[in-house]
Amino acid sequence: MSSRLHSGFRTFVLFCLAASMAFHAAAQAPAKPLKPVTIAVGTQVLNVTYPWLTLPIVLGYWREEGYDVKVITVGGSLQGIQQMVGGAIDFAQLNSTGLIQANTENSVAVRGLMGTGVIDWGVGVMQDGPIKTVADLKGKKIGIFSLGTGGVPLLKGYLRSNGINPDSDVQIIATGAGAPALEALKSDRVQALMFWGSALAGFENAGTKMRVMFDPAWRALPDFTFGTLQKTIDADPAMVEAISRGAAKATLFVQTNPMCALKLHWKNYPSTKPTGADEATLVSWDMRLLDAQLQSMKSAFEMNGGKRIGAMDPAAYGRMQEFMLKDGTIKRTVAPESLLINRPGFVEAINRFDHQAVIDAAKACAGV
Repeated sequence: MSSRLHSGFRTFVLFCLAASMAFHAAAQAPAKPLKPVTIAVGTQVLNVTYPWLTLPIVLGYWREEGYDVKVITVGGSLQGIQQMVGGAIDFAQLNSTGLIQANTENSVAVRGLMGTGVIDWGVGVMQDGPIKTVADLKGKKIGIFSLGTGGVPLLKGYLRSNGINPDSDVQIIATGAGAPALEALKSDRVQALMFWGSALAGFENAGTKMRVMFDPAWRALPDFTFGTLQKTIDADPAMVEAISRGAAKATLFVQTNPMCALKLHWKNYPSTKPTGADEATLVSWDMRLLDAQLQSMKSAFEMNGGKRIGAMDPAAYGRMQEFMLKDGTIKRTVAPESLLINRPGFVEAINRFDHQAVIDAAKACAGV
C-alpha cells in the first residue's frame, strides 16, 4: 500500500472512530430537562370536561414541546389569578368575568390566550319545586361552587337585572361541586344551584330533574378563557405559545373523537371515572358531561370567527364587558384588545401543527 493511500485510510479510520465516539457521547448525554409548568383550573375534580388541558399530558403534546406540565385544581378564577400573581402557577383557566374584573377593578394585567367556551351557566332548581321564575329566588339560598368563582358576579348581575338585590335579598353559599352541592339542594339547605353546563348535566345524571334558568344573552358571550399574566408573556413568549398549541391540538383531538378522549381520560385519571352503575350507563353519564362542554367549545369557536382553534374576538369580550357594566358587576371598562394577548400571529402560531396527523390519531384511538 502506498504511503499516500495508507495515510488516507488511516485518516478515514480516525474520522469514523471520532464520529462513533461523538454518536455514543450524544446518546449517553442526558436529554435536555423538561421545563416545569403549572396550570390551575377552578374545580374540585379534574373530570372529562377539561380535555384541552388533560389530553396534552396524556398524549405527550407538551412533553414534545419541552415542558413537564402539571394541572391542579383551585377554588375558582379568583384563586387562580391570585396564585399567578403570587408566582405559584403559570397559567389558569378563567371565567371571562374573572378575567375582566382583574383588569377593570384590580388593574391586574391578566390576558386571555385562548377562548374555550361561552357562558353556559344556569340557575338550577327542583323541577317540581315552588321556584318557577327568577323572581321566586328572592329570600332564598343559592348554592355555588365557591365564592371565588367567576359565576358569582354573573349570578349577581342576573339577579340585579331581575330586580333582586344579590347582597340582601338572597344568600349565596359555597357548596362545592358534585354530590355535596346536589345534596345541599335536595336537603333544602339551598333552594337553587348556580353552575356551569356540564355540572348541571351531572346533577341530572344523578337522577335529579331540574328547571334551569339563565339569561339568553349569556349563550352569545365568551366565558371560559385560558389565560396568563402579561409578565409571563413578556418573560417567555415561546412557552406561552407552546402550551397554547398543545391545548389547541387536544381540542382538535377531542372534537374528532370524543369517545376516544373519554376512554383515554378514564385510563389515565381512573379516580375520576363515575361509579354506581353498569359500564354503558357510566359511559353515557360522562359523555353527557363531555357533550355539554363540547357544545360550549363549538359555540365559542363560531363566536370567535370559526376559523382557528382558540381564536378570540376582542369585540366579543367587549360585549361581555358592556354586559357586566350594565348589570353593575364592574364600574369601568378597558379597551377590549387589552384583555387579550397582543402578539401578532399568535393564534396562527398555536394552530401551526399537522392537523391531519392529530385527526388520524384520534380516529385510530391507540393506547386505550
